[in-house]
Amino acid sequence: MAGLAAMLIIVLLAAVLASSLLIAQRRAVTPAQAIALVKLKLLFRLRLPEELQSGPRQTGSPVIHVYARQSGLDAVVLWSALGRNCLHVLNEDDRRSLVLLGLRLFGRTAGSGDTAAIEAALASGASITIALPQPVEPSPETLARYGALATLARRHKARLCALHVAGSRFSLWSALPAGEAPRRLLPQITLARSQDLDLDGVGAVANGASAPRDEDRVHDLLAEARFASNDLGRGLFLAFRDAADRYGKAGPVLEDALGGRLTYRKLMIGARALGVRFEAMSRPGEALGILLPNANAVIVTFLALQSAGRVAAMLNYTAGSAALVSALSTARISTVLASRAFVDKAGLEDQVAAIEKAGVKIVWLEDLRESITGLEKAKAFLNWRRPIRPVKASDPAVILFTSGSEGTPKGVVLSHANLLANTAQVDARIDISVRDKLFNVLPVFHSFGLTGGAILPLLYGVRLFLYPSPLHYRIIPAVAREVKPSIMFGTDTFLAAYARTAGDTDFASLRLIVAGAEAVREQTRKTYRERFGATIIEGFGMTETAPVAAVNSGSHGKDGTVGRLLPGMALRLEPVEGINDGGRLFVSGPNVMLGYMLANNPGTLQPLEGGWHDSGDIVAVDEDGYIAIRGRAKRFAKIAGEMISLGAIEMLVQKLWPEDFHAAVAVQDSRKGERIVLVTTKLPALREELREYSRRFGATDLMVPGEIVNVAQIPVLGSGKTDYVTAQKIADEWIQTHRKTGKVKQEGGG
Repeated sequence: MAGLAAMLIIVLLAAVLASSLLIAQRRAVTPAQAIALVKLKLLFRLRLPEELQSGPRQTGSPVIHVYARQSGLDAVVLWSALGRNCLHVLNEDDRRSLVLLGLRLFGRTAGSGDTAAIEAALASGASITIALPQPVEPSPETLARYGALATLARRHKARLCALHVAGSRFSLWSALPAGEAPRRLLPQITLARSQDLDLDGVGAVANGASAPRDEDRVHDLLAEARFASNDLGRGLFLAFRDAADRYGKAGPVLEDALGGRLTYRKLMIGARALGVRFEAMSRPGEALGILLPNANAVIVTFLALQSAGRVAAMLNYTAGSAALVSALSTARISTVLASRAFVDKAGLEDQVAAIEKAGVKIVWLEDLRESITGLEKAKAFLNWRRPIRPVKASDPAVILFTSGSEGTPKGVVLSHANLLANTAQVDARIDISVRDKLFNVLPVFHSFGLTGGAILPLLYGVRLFLYPSPLHYRIIPAVAREVKPSIMFGTDTFLAAYARTAGDTDFASLRLIVAGAEAVREQTRKTYRERFGATIIEGFGMTETAPVAAVNSGSHGKDGTVGRLLPGMALRLEPVEGINDGGRLFVSGPNVMLGYMLANNPGTLQPLEGGWHDSGDIVAVDEDGYIAIRGRAKRFAKIAGEMISLGAIEMLVQKLWPEDFHAAVAVQDSRKGERIVLVTTKLPALREELREYSRRFGATDLMVPGEIVNVAQIPVLGSGKTDYVTAQKIADEWIQTHRKTGKVKQEGGG
């Protein structure tokens, strides 16, 4: 037996050597590089980007390859994949590592402080690799290094390219703490790269004008490479399975206010068991409605539909019976998955009656769970790693219903790839890890609550706590005190309400709050910073982009903006008559929806034309790529021939009366076309005070609301956005009533 084993080892080594020699010849690399590549492919299933599969690139000019070092394996991977003359600049840990002994013996290496060797290599036309610190949100010192590398590239007319070795941080040689990157013996490793950046003659400062920062360019390359390392060619169920493999040993990952706690495995087993039933009651690709609150059951149900190859249609139970029935008709939904306990507690009897009256079947999950047999549970336990039905990444995964805050409800159809892309894009810009715990109060029928508040954390090992309603202003701070989250998502309306009722220690565990859906007031930002020590970063998105399109971060933020576009996306601005400091925003990218389902053509996907989505927003983009929202195209009033942003008026009023809430709308005016009405909680809200304040800031009199309507509370949608449809009705009814009494003139002023 011993002789046979020895013979097998000799044969295996001979096969590896022969394969390595062939690879060395084909790739034009050294035998040592080829041997390293073969071993990495055998042990770690190394995947190379398409550009490097046939061999190192022939660039004709030096390339500075930068990478965020996550493991001692990173340098070995790069050595095996790049050219034989490439100089590998190692940090001190790698210079001492036994893992890299072969690289130091057979490859060209230098220390990070050996500037002479670096300069000489580039001057000779050779490429180099340079390891950089790992964090997604770099420190000022790291950003300064990015700038220095750009200067080095310009001096030698070299191009910059970022590389990312995905999976190496989970290896035994990881540079990250075990609590942040759970160890695996042989994790799969993927090498990804960004596009090349030629800085020769780009970004020079002329006539005192500012130019895009070099450090931002390098940062974007690293984010692009990190994003490119993700596998977007699979379904959501398999992505969850891979997350379970990476993070499954960490204990419960999903909790809710009912006291439920689920590990990845229990989540997947439950989804597999329910998925078999969903498959039996529907057709492949059919949309089933989900009428459930933020609780563990909604995630299990959502994942069960993904396993069964069905589409999850997330129903907004706060929208009323008519909107629910409209959504069911638009997506041709014949089955709704619901909970009796939830319907009773939330008082949704009218909505349920309307659903049944429309001829739609309701399947009660309590009944379904009780009917699952022991044999079915056993099969789910054995097969939890495999989806019931395979899907394509391009297949629809979810339908979300949106009216924005003004228009007719539409069904937004997002694919598996759309959702996976958006989570990967956010991961490339925001620093999250298994050390974090996310407190999600945003409903999962809203894209921010679903992708950011549920799918993102579970795919990246972040523990998730689901709370059923964002409207429990007094309860949520107390729950946060017990849960101790480090991250929370929210809207300005909700965050401000929580802060008013919270004790100073209730949100003490928070380090980061990501806010969207509406502009964050400076007062809200200040409150969370000074009282709770939490940073609010503002982002921008829409259901059609799954939803995040741009975001600020700890290292890259600019007040008054919603951040910069996510990696993999592109934008264009189209001119708008009457607006000189912005344009109408169109976006494209892997996270942009498949298309709409519309009420006038139920069940039929209306794909995007050319892959570009019209956001309907008027924005300005500065030289560094930061996006400032000027307002919705629909939310501009034309007064005396001038375009006036209702959003800008709200921001102006908010600065004057920061403690209150405001909504600006436009009504018809026979003389000036339209007039502005301010709906506000401020009492008294004096127009002359507002006029004086606006003049101090250089605003025109046209921006001063012609009428002011007081309300006890600004109407809010379930997503946390201002409900402008209701605000418009309030203004219209007020104007009509007061015209009858003669208190408002028909021609009015602006």
